[in-house]
Amino acid sequence: MNTRSAMDRSPAVLGEPVTLATVDIVIPVLNEQKALPGCIRTLNAFLGDSFPLPWRITIVDNGSIDGTWRVARGLTREFPQVHARRLETRGRGAALKAAWRDSPADIVAYMDVDLSTGLGALFPMVAALASGHSEVAIGTRLARGARTRRSLRRELVSRGYNALLRYGFGVGFSDAQCGFKAARTDVIRPLLDRVEDDGWFFDTELLLLAEHNGLRVHEVPVDWVEDLDSRVRIIRTAVEDLRGLARVARSMSTGKAALKLTNETEPTPTHPDAVVARPRAVTLARLGSFALIGGFSTVLYALLYLPLREHWPAAAANLAALLLTGFAGAEARRWTVNVLGGHRTAPRVRTVPAFLADYAITTMAVLGLPPPGGRVFEATTAVGTYCLLTLLRFAALDRWVLPKR
Repeated sequence: MNTRSAMDRSPAVLGEPVTLATVDIVIPVLNEQKALPGCIRTLNAFLGDSFPLPWRITIVDNGSIDGTWRVARGLTREFPQVHARRLETRGRGAALKAAWRDSPADIVAYMDVDLSTGLGALFPMVAALASGHSEVAIGTRLARGARTRRSLRRELVSRGYNALLRYGFGVGFSDAQCGFKAARTDVIRPLLDRVEDDGWFFDTELLLLAEHNGLRVHEVPVDWVEDLDSRVRIIRTAVEDLRGLARVARSMSTGKAALKLTNETEPTPTHPDAVVARPRAVTLARLGSFALIGGFSTVLYALLYLPLREHWPAAAANLAALLLTGFAGAEARRWTVNVLGGHRTAPRVRTVPAFLADYAITTMAVLGLPPPGGRVFEATTAVGTYCLLTLLRFAALDRWVLPKR
């Protein structure tokens, strides 16, 4: 049998219709009467020519005061697969919440009206969701394989912000702010009820809650070109983002960010006769890895605190030692998760609230010592307190975080 005949359509094999996942691509707009026509015509042509899944485009005008709504309605008459709705509430987050909640599609996505992100990444992003492999997918400008053209200021702000997420929250994704995201509709809707922000912080809050609740976030490196005609105000947005991060950290630490989702995150064997390892072995391996990291962090903290204390006050030396230890520990945890084959939702034992608690407790322990105690006694107390906190985190990890089988 030759290759061509083997690939020919056979009624016995390919006769049944295949149900494909449907995709709704949302374009949120605010006073974009100039940019909107070119965006929709370009996107409509691309989808019609090269996108293999059933699709539609939804324009969401959220509070425009120019001719954006008139232009949007005209585009719906020009293209049958383009829909439009109008909101009086401003904010990209508000637009996406409204559109994603009401969408009839299996997968909801969005992209910015300036089409800064190359459209060639759209299907690779959506494919991870259509296959059931992941629940959320994002484009990233900071991962290997991405190609970007943007100003130095935007580059520094983006990398600094995502570094804060990485080291402060222990996230697995690399780019929270790229305006190119998608999600499975059935999974993302419960999260939308917990996302409080209606503006630019919506993306970050959604991703933080997704990972916090065990959803898998798939990343696709993208080509991205900065459009200088942007509605983003860097300084104001940065301040709002920092406020949002503090709010989300508080929500996570109090348990308000937790949701009961129906997604299955643990892998199961495909072969019916597979003999799999006992789950407890994996749990113990992860537990051992975090214990090893705890020991490494304690030793590193001691090696940092002692020399720093020779030149700085106790509070400053303690802060610097904790920060550097936290960065090193975050990298070590990411490495162990990859080595153990775990998913990116591995427990995060060092969040912003945990770091602040560590700093407050160790500083109080050191400053509360009697003056004649001596430098060596002070350093021993600081290291001992940090070691005790590490053991408490280890115990909490075993008791409340890691699953028991």
